[in-house]
Amino acid sequence: MIMRGGRSLVSSPPAFSNDAKKLLLCTSNTVSVFSTATGLQITSLEGHTALVTSVVVVPPSSPAAKVLCYCWTASLDGTIRYWDFSVPELVKTIDIRVPIFNMVIPSFLNIPAEDNGRHQDLFAYVFTEDTKETQEKTKALRRQIRKCNLSKSRLVGRLILGETKKPEVLTVSPSGKFFGIRNKCKLHIWKVPDQGSEHAAVRKITLHHTKKITVIAFHPTQRIIAAGDVTGRILTWRGFGNVAFAGSNGVENQNLINIQEDKPGVRDNDDADSCSTWHWHSAEVNVLSFSSDGAYLYSGGKEGVLVVWQLDTGKKKFLPRIGSPLLYFIDSPDPTLSAISCADNQIHLLKMPSMGILKTISGIKAPCCYPEMYKGLGSGIAFDQTAGMVALRTENYCIQFYSLFDDCGIFEVQVCERNHQPGDDVMVIVTAVALSVDGSLMSTSEVKLAEEGIGGLVCLKFWQAGSQNKEFSLSTIVYEPHRDAGISAVTFHPSGNMVVSSSFGGDFKIWKCNNDIIQNDQMHQNFSWTCHAVGSYKKRPMTAAAFSADGSVLAVAAETLITLWNPYKNVLLAVLGETLTPIVNLSFLGKSDNLVAASCGSNPQLSVWSMSKLSLSWSYKLRIEAVASAVDSSSFAALALLPESFNETTFKGRDGVILLYNATDPVPTAIWSVRKAKGGALGFLQVNPSSFEDGKTPEVLLAYMNGDHEYVVFDPCCKDAHEVSMSQKGGLSVLDLKGEGGQYGYASIYGELAEFDKKRRETPWVPSFPSERPWETIFSGSSHNLPPLTKLCSAFLESLLEKRTASVE
Repeated sequence: MIMRGGRSLVSSPPAFSNDAKKLLLCTSNTVSVFSTATGLQITSLEGHTALVTSVVVVPPSSPAAKVLCYCWTASLDGTIRYWDFSVPELVKTIDIRVPIFNMVIPSFLNIPAEDNGRHQDLFAYVFTEDTKETQEKTKALRRQIRKCNLSKSRLVGRLILGETKKPEVLTVSPSGKFFGIRNKCKLHIWKVPDQGSEHAAVRKITLHHTKKITVIAFHPTQRIIAAGDVTGRILTWRGFGNVAFAGSNGVENQNLINIQEDKPGVRDNDDADSCSTWHWHSAEVNVLSFSSDGAYLYSGGKEGVLVVWQLDTGKKKFLPRIGSPLLYFIDSPDPTLSAISCADNQIHLLKMPSMGILKTISGIKAPCCYPEMYKGLGSGIAFDQTAGMVALRTENYCIQFYSLFDDCGIFEVQVCERNHQPGDDVMVIVTAVALSVDGSLMSTSEVKLAEEGIGGLVCLKFWQAGSQNKEFSLSTIVYEPHRDAGISAVTFHPSGNMVVSSSFGGDFKIWKCNNDIIQNDQMHQNFSWTCHAVGSYKKRPMTAAAFSADGSVLAVAAETLITLWNPYKNVLLAVLGETLTPIVNLSFLGKSDNLVAASCGSNPQLSVWSMSKLSLSWSYKLRIEAVASAVDSSSFAALALLPESFNETTFKGRDGVILLYNATDPVPTAIWSVRKAKGGALGFLQVNPSSFEDGKTPEVLLAYMNGDHEYVVFDPCCKDAHEVSMSQKGGLSVLDLKGEGGQYGYASIYGELAEFDKKRRETPWVPSFPSERPWETIFSGSSHNLPPLTKLCSAFLESLLEKRTASVE
């Protein structure tokens, strides 16, 4: 294996280093360390064998100790590890042999005085799973809160602080004196005992609410705790635990419970002075955090809006349009810097108190959730073979371009000009995305769903990349390219100047690029696309399409048949058939004369066809999710889904396999079992020899992306699974750091200014083709560019008349 990526950056709350120059993120079974100045990854902590659930940075014992970089991590592999993340180096490992869902270390925050020069033991509180099954104990309560002695590397006896059905999040107060969890409609709070004995009694209180609590937060200095619920309300209890946590024995002032007359908002005689309620959020509250001085409370939820509440007055201000539900809000030791984690796998670094976004750490976007009728249209993933990038659709109507080698987001293209509000019903679906071979052109298809049966629309769009930043701009829009039928596939010609789109309505269209070169100080190309040809076969739905390597043959699947066409003359060459179920994927195998087809349904099939013999070479009964072919060879890879019976026995939970074939041999040359194959994708990547430090350059790389958009890039021809180190020559890490050391002033902050060109057009013309008509060229373009109506009428009427040649007698 060469490299892995695409992991979630927001599975657990992040943590800042003591100097606020680094941000530690839990990324699967590793901890990734990012620079807050550049937003780029610096290093990673590798050693855990399962998901890392918590990371806790050791605070400095003195101002001079801020440069120290130590942290504790906990994982589902049952280990707690101590790291020096400046090196990085593993210092200590504690194996408690039970999965750890969450961990807090209050002792860091409540530092006691040394007892006769002797250091106190360091304790952590962990949320674990009881893996032992007994007859007396049912499986209902198997998640436990345990105390762990980090100094002695063991759990504290049989001490169990609490049990729940599901693992909950442990939240510790900034003072280190309390920690708590939410459990349905209840809030459990424990007071951290003194460090004298590991068996000291831990006192607990419970606060009640009528709705399910989703998140809690402690005030930094006062006995105030805030909680958010599923309805969007925020409750604030003041003076909690004044009775239970008052004396050393916990029963001091016990009679005050019955004497107190006025406890506004407090339910069930809870141990709190008062409880107040705020309500702004329309959905459940996911984020609650007090400011470092305790004067403000930050809240966020599904709306993608960060709300700042003034604690004394209840006044609020907002950071709107973040674009995704909020998950975590973390303060840093630097009061001018905070971080907010979002559900779209992005982390924004905020400048406080203005709440401006300084940097964004972009992970790969999660798969989209679409209505059931559109789930079978493909994964919406396209690979840029030359640049090592992948283009994938996102929920906010964008196409994200993600670097597979650098494991970071590059840019996003707004496909549909529509405001995305988290939680809204899906009204626009990007059904297909395709890239040209060199990655300079892109085509997308989208469906605007009808509202109450009115307003449905299918669009085909063509995009061109800029010469400098590679970001795409819209060049052509085609409304209803196949009447009211949906588009099943979009594929580029190898030369890039031709695109074929197939439809379920029974036809396919070939679109040709008109490349107009505008002469000015800098050569500028303006692309526009027009319909070159239309084809169909017995009115069958066209379900897939592919060009040959030289572009001379176009293969279009007409349900269970494969039709071969001359794309330049639009002539039917041959018909191959017939499969048992409709074909959903076609791909020519490099420069060979073979074609691979994948069909789905009750009788799925993977078949290889010979173009020279126009016959079937070999086939398998496999349910294929994705197919990728190498450009310069006859090899191809297929992602096959396994039957459920295989997952439980032979493959141990893996639900798919990657099969590497040579076109002429039905026996696969290599097989890899994978997880989360449903919704996955495959793609071959071209290799840049300068990217490899050791000089061993593989011929080609294969990228596999699973249904959760996690990916692995490896050499399919290498039998040894050793890792190959990739250098960052010319990569993003070097490019982004150049601005720090080599530029000054304005350029170091905003970059170099673009040269002003007086002759450059401010708004490029985007031609739009409403439908296929003989007079389409007359009405093409924007309305302000059209000739007067008096001139259009004569041309329009002439296009409807047939011209006759006069006969001379």
